[in-house]
Amino acid sequence: MAPSLYIVEDDEIYAQFLKANFKNDYNVLCFVTAEDCLKALQESIPGVMILDYNLPGMSGIELYEQLKPNYPNTKFIMLSSIDDGSQVLEFIKKGVNDYVVKDDNVLNALKTVIEGEDKFEVN
Repeated sequence: MAPSLYIVEDDEIYAQFLKANFKNDYNVLCFVTAEDCLKALQESIPGVMILDYNLPGMSGIELYEQLKPNYPNTKFIMLSSIDDGSQVLEFIKKGVNDYVVKDDNVLNALKTVIEGEDKFEVN
């Protein structure tokens, strides 16, 4: 059975784009809101979660902060269209190790992070 990957992304077209690119290697489930994702977590625990930062209702970072202590074996990746160094610093302060910008390189960046070859280091 393929490992599971949850994508929490309110842009359904973008979520389907990501799903199409990962469905051969993962059992991918997509959620439009953090709240929908929380309901699904009662059924199963994913190996990887890609969280859009800017979600309606609970934000991606709020979801991360709620889940991280209870899911130590899940890899969390924050995804955002905002490429702002101060925002990335705030993510790192909150414990987010992996952050990917929604740009032309998003698929390669996500694959690299999922495979564990890239992590932020705070010096």
